[in-house]
Amino acid sequence: MAFDVDALRKAVTTHGRVARVVIAEVRGSSPREVGAAMLVWDGGQSGTIGGGTLEFEAAKAALHQTRPRHLSRHALGPDLGQCCGGSVALLTEVFEAADLDTLGDDVIIRPVEASPQPLSVARLIGQARNMGIQPTVQLTDGWMIEPVYRPDQPLWIWGAGHVGRALVDVLSPLPQYDITWVDTGPERFPADIPSGVTQLPAARPERLVPHAPAKAVHLVLTYSHQLDLALCHRLLGHGFQFAGLIGSDTKWARFRSRLADLGHRPEQISRITCPIGQKDLGKHPQAIAVGVTAELLSLSLSLETKKDLTA
Repeated sequence: MAFDVDALRKAVTTHGRVARVVIAEVRGSSPREVGAAMLVWDGGQSGTIGGGTLEFEAAKAALHQTRPRHLSRHALGPDLGQCCGGSVALLTEVFEAADLDTLGDDVIIRPVEASPQPLSVARLIGQARNMGIQPTVQLTDGWMIEPVYRPDQPLWIWGAGHVGRALVDVLSPLPQYDITWVDTGPERFPADIPSGVTQLPAARPERLVPHAPAKAVHLVLTYSHQLDLALCHRLLGHGFQFAGLIGSDTKWARFRSRLADLGHRPEQISRITCPIGQKDLGKHPQAIAVGVTAELLSLSLSLETKKDLTA
């Protein structure tokens, strides 16, 4: 999790005074993890720290908070009657337009219970910068540390038909994905594009493949089998972290043969996943989107595990 400055900025621009509530510390069992946050304003909120009584009480208190920053601790069972057996510390901060200019660009560090900045915090930030990584969200010696949110997984969705739209609806709220959505013309897209999704119309979509990062995830599901094939051909020559193609077993058998005719070796072709999703969920666009999302989340978890093992 990380500090989504853009979401806060939009909320303040729209609603004026906005309170941000973030889970700063967890002991035992909790509905959400450290770094989970919600924004609260008069008449609404976005995000979640786990729902239930904790969220309700935190949102109510945030609306009446007069201090710019406040740390509160809650035993979920004894204090709130929740089934989780742990406790959480919540940091609630009130923001107005002028406060946004004080936020950092990469990491947001501020005192909560102590000042001046302790050596442990300066050392932690220095080590993270020297290693070229972001520090994890944490409350350390009375100071709150949060990296600024940056989606770190490029995701290219090729096709704005029913399944493409369902995928964007399901995937766009997930914070890790930086989504580029491609189709052959602007008329192919819906009128409302979710925030953070880049709409990219192109008469020849396959020509955009070289512009995708090598670590991108690709989902190919256009209206045309010919275009799907052209995209698969270009992707195999470009490189990717994951490429998924919508279609049946029969379609994939034909594509494997045609890709081989185009000069791709069997081990290269096998890097493309087809069909995508989970067959047992059915063929409804939203069902396909749920299955594909589960597949991508499993892939992300596997990659994170490998990264931790090699770190």
